[in-house]
Amino acid sequence: MKKALVLGAAGQIGTELVAALRTRLGAENVWATDLRREGLTQPCAELNAMDEEALRTLVQEQGITQVYHLVAMLSATGEKMPEKAWALNMNTLFYVLNMAKEGLIKQVFWPSSIAAFGPNTPVLDTPQYSPMDPTTVYGISKLAGELWCQYYHEKYGVDVRSLRYPGLISWKTLPGGGTTDYAIDIFHAARKENTYTCFLEAETRLPMMHMEDAIRATLSLMEAPEEKVKIRTSYNVSGVDFTPAELALEMKRHYPTLDMRYAPDFRQAIAASWPQRMDDARAKNDWGWKPHYTLSTLVDDMVAHI
Repeated sequence: MKKALVLGAAGQIGTELVAALRTRLGAENVWATDLRREGLTQPCAELNAMDEEALRTLVQEQGITQVYHLVAMLSATGEKMPEKAWALNMNTLFYVLNMAKEGLIKQVFWPSSIAAFGPNTPVLDTPQYSPMDPTTVYGISKLAGELWCQYYHEKYGVDVRSLRYPGLISWKTLPGGGTTDYAIDIFHAARKENTYTCFLEAETRLPMMHMEDAIRATLSLMEAPEEKVKIRTSYNVSGVDFTPAELALEMKRHYPTLDMRYAPDFRQAIAASWPQRMDDARAKNDWGWKPHYTLSTLVDDMVAHI
């Protein structure tokens, strides 16, 4: 029987992943953990993922078979505290990989990101295998993590699986300090004030994905037969791609007088180093990935719930 542990369960991805896993595995078989219990439902625990002993104890006592490692300091926040971001993002990954190496857990999910790419990566239809020269601590840690995941799989047989998430858009939780957060902030601002000042330039195209698609992709990958998972660094996955100007135009179907303004800050340079659109043919061919949401249906869903 599968028993899952979600690290970082109160975050943007974790909140929805826990609910989806509990639907599949039964609520009693999915443990949710975060720094604070606030917002978590049983079974759950207050856990600092940097506390290796506490993490190991929970895994052993609860008979955990798979870990979803969602703990990370994101791109914009990580640039303010680079050493802390590196320690959090990398040490916690090693704790989980080593437990899998020892046989304490059978399966690991660890998310990578488009932040693992850099200015020398082809920006349109970015291939699965591309030059990768990230410019942020978050991106550097994701690239390093991808290679460690592959290493642990090849050297020790660890069944670790990963996706390079694009920008994720959800109405259920507030964004967590990423460079693509404008695509969530704008919905809240439109509803409250009918105006939004974007921290990226109007024509900055980035790959994005509705959170429901991201959760489906995650579970589809984790449930795929092992022989179909042929990439052990991290899979490209794509949903939609758009610019702030295109998003604002689409939103004007609901907010006709929306006043969109632009004041690019340090996040513009980060965004400019990332892909604009991803080639996810390998995910589609290997384990059948297919997104459901378009830009239009994504906007309709966000407006309906915010």
